[in-house]
Amino acid sequence: MNMQVVIVGGGMITHDQILPSVYHLQRLGKLGPITICALDSGPLRVLAESKVFQAAFPGQGFEALPGLDEPPERKHPEIYQKAIAALPPRNLVVVAVPDQFHYPVIREALEHDQHVLTVKPLVLKYAQAAELEALAFQKGLLVGVEYHKRFDRRSLDARGQYRAGRFGQFRCGEAKMIEPYYYRHSNFQNWFTCENSDPFTYVGCHYVDLVFFITGLRPVEVSVRGVEGTFPNGNRGYLWSAGQVVWENGAVLSVIDGLGYPDEGPGTNDQGLCMFCEGDNCGAMIRHDDQFRGVSHGYVDRRAGAMFRYVSPDYFRLVPWQGEGLKPIGYGYDSIEAIVQAAHDVNAAGNTLEKRQAVIKQIDEKCLLATPANSSINELVIEAARLSIAQSARRVAIDYTPTPRVRE
Repeated sequence: MNMQVVIVGGGMITHDQILPSVYHLQRLGKLGPITICALDSGPLRVLAESKVFQAAFPGQGFEALPGLDEPPERKHPEIYQKAIAALPPRNLVVVAVPDQFHYPVIREALEHDQHVLTVKPLVLKYAQAAELEALAFQKGLLVGVEYHKRFDRRSLDARGQYRAGRFGQFRCGEAKMIEPYYYRHSNFQNWFTCENSDPFTYVGCHYVDLVFFITGLRPVEVSVRGVEGTFPNGNRGYLWSAGQVVWENGAVLSVIDGLGYPDEGPGTNDQGLCMFCEGDNCGAMIRHDDQFRGVSHGYVDRRAGAMFRYVSPDYFRLVPWQGEGLKPIGYGYDSIEAIVQAAHDVNAAGNTLEKRQAVIKQIDEKCLLATPANSSINELVIEAARLSIAQSARRVAIDYTPTPRVRE
């Protein structure tokens, strides 16, 4: 039977990537009915009334909780619990809420025997990641963390070539992800405050995970300095950050992030990774320009936010296909499809817990999908980063023996 889906969170990532991917998987017969929960009806109306979705996925829809007729000023903070509790065991909960709410929602899903697909990062503390890993394995459930850059063909190729010895050893690198200025006017201003998150935690984690994914090296020290600013509603947040990650072979990665790319700029954001490496008697390099993929469009309208844009069909686009409407392409879709397929594979092992656990172990050991068991270096880095940024870039060490921990 196709898995039912509960999506918790109706914001930007649900609109831009999750819902169109889930719609297409439903259309292909890989997923069943869809429910979307949000704090209020406002974002659910946007999703339900989207002309893009109506054209791309004709005849498809979702159950909205709260209902679309609810006034948007009425808040329903616990409604996701009702939706999760209504699911039969071993269906799918998609977690697409702000970072600080991941842990309680994922815990709720696992306690009700549901597989989980969550946006990154998994959680903000290593102890929480270890706890969720143990609970999921005890119940034979999959938890997949949607680090979609892993499914970029560039990243997969770099991983294979690096681990075949083609680049020698990573020694020094830089990464950046500067998101649009208009994020400051979005719902970010309500939750992206100093006590909850920062640009390094929110988007820098993509590139920390990617270096680990490519090289297999573990981070051992983190320092992050934040630049505070004020959102339009008066809330204070770290609007920029500069981080440094030291790896177990002594390599250093600098990471700059922020909410400030010009809204009229051509790229919608600015992002990329450069890794300098060493061989026996030569240098080597991996460079990924993730802002400009060789495609640029000049439009006759401003529906894209500006009349000239760099376009990245590699991440996510809706394009014509042989079927009805449009289909999603890109590594944003591939990542979600892979996690859904992995949950199907676990279910296919049957009702025997040991068989489901054997499939989960195979997924963990393959280390293509990010799971709590194989990607908890991210939680260690984030926990260290949050300590560091609150103390003006103090260096925070990560230990792996006798058990992984952040050394305060």
